[in-house]
Amino acid sequence: MAGQARRMLGGVAFGLVAIALVVGAALAARRFGLPAPVLLVGASAVYTLLPGPDLRLEPDIVLALVIPPLLFSAALSSSLLEIRANLRAVISLSVLLVAATALVIGGLLVTVVPGLSFAAACALGAALAPPDAVSALSIGRRVGLPDRLRTVIEGESLLNDATALTLYTVAVAAVVGGPFDVPFVTGKFLAAALGGIAVGIAVAWLIGQLRHRIEEPVAETAISLATPFAAYLPAEALHASGVLAVVTAGLVLGHQSRQLLSGAARLHALAVWRLVDLLLEGFVFLLIGQQFVAIVPAIEDYPLGTVLAATAVTIGGVLLTRALWLLVPALLPTRLRFLSPHPHLSGRELVALSWSGMRGVISLAAVFALPLSTDAVGFPHRDLLLFCAYSTVLLTLIGQGLTFGPLLRRLGVRPDADEGRRQRARARVAAAEAGLRTLRSLQGHEPIPVVLAERLRRAAEDRKQRSVDSLTSLNTPTDEQIPPESPTDTFGRVRRTMIEAERDELQLWRDTGQLTDVSLRLLENELDHEEGALPPP
Repeated sequence: MAGQARRMLGGVAFGLVAIALVVGAALAARRFGLPAPVLLVGASAVYTLLPGPDLRLEPDIVLALVIPPLLFSAALSSSLLEIRANLRAVISLSVLLVAATALVIGGLLVTVVPGLSFAAACALGAALAPPDAVSALSIGRRVGLPDRLRTVIEGESLLNDATALTLYTVAVAAVVGGPFDVPFVTGKFLAAALGGIAVGIAVAWLIGQLRHRIEEPVAETAISLATPFAAYLPAEALHASGVLAVVTAGLVLGHQSRQLLSGAARLHALAVWRLVDLLLEGFVFLLIGQQFVAIVPAIEDYPLGTVLAATAVTIGGVLLTRALWLLVPALLPTRLRFLSPHPHLSGRELVALSWSGMRGVISLAAVFALPLSTDAVGFPHRDLLLFCAYSTVLLTLIGQGLTFGPLLRRLGVRPDADEGRRQRARARVAAAEAGLRTLRSLQGHEPIPVVLAERLRRAAEDRKQRSVDSLTSLNTPTDEQIPPESPTDTFGRVRRTMIEAERDELQLWRDTGQLTDVSLRLLENELDHEEGALPPP
């Protein structure tokens, strides 16, 4: 009993250390401009060298409990319309490039590792073929990705894991005596993909029906947290793609958010999902660093030349295949550019996209899931494949992670902030006009007091005028180095200062006994919602 209590306390202590590392890395990343994933992997690798409990990667837990909510959260914030508009690029990257990467790595490995079968080599290639959207987007959010690149990277994550894990399953089956031919692989992939999409659509429909009958924000958020698992588990049970089911459900529900969720429920769910993303993304990168001690000693029995050659061709295959796939079509003559899967991306954007292919925890989980034996015989070169996979993940995550931001800045690839502001200002004007039309219609059908109607009209006109002023400011050329603050930004800054003063006054009332804590929290909640509705600073 005492031993169990000590283990429990050790687990709690490890959890506290993990949370401290995640929060510390996030703060350090903001303070020093370094990618938080790189800091977490480095800190975690150092931690493994110290005495104390370590965390070992359990493939089933990672694939079933960690990856679904991360992918679902990313899908919720993605645009179904933008992904549909970029479908050609998405299919090219998430299906064709994944298959090409797996085959290239498999072909290179069998030439440098004696006795390694092509199927076993392709199993590693399939595991390393899909870039980790969690890594790229977590770094890209900090440095600022243009909308087109962000959409392609998000769309790429739709099918790439499903493609890779299907190829991986077929390759492993071939090692233990199954077939490994093109018709079999193609049929299995199509069945898994179509099945995953069908399950995702069905789960999204069921969740939508449930949400129509619930109007409690906390309950709706709880349903949202359960949805990725509700999509993943039945899809896997049907031998379909659980990853694709999760992403499909997230895209559909995110697209229908306006019809399914109240404003209060969206605010609540957004805050909860931000916390989930922070903790799970941090856990993923800590987990990668934690495997350092377990993997390195496993290759001691291999000749150094074999280890170096295998690692070099694996990393080279991952980096060069993606770069060539993206950049070679861009070099075609203008009359043949229609053959490129990415004709809408500029050369600079293609270079940036080629450098966004960081590998992550899904690749490691897949390689760790390689069977320990095949018919009482150890899986061929399993330890060497593990080392190659870990080296590739570590190098791409740290090397590309540290250089991705500087590369974007050097290429001049950045989001058009002014165009985004113009789009939002135009939308605010249209929304305010719709509100005014509705007010006039209501006045004709029900008795609204004149004073109240005038207050509502003035509030809508004020919102409309602020947006019109912002559009005028954005469309007026200026020679100043620093653009002037728009009226909308000024309104948000001043109103935030006023809200802070109002909070101080409410707390003073509470401290002097003129207001109860219950009333204070209700009034603070009103101010919090108003502050959340202000334009971002």
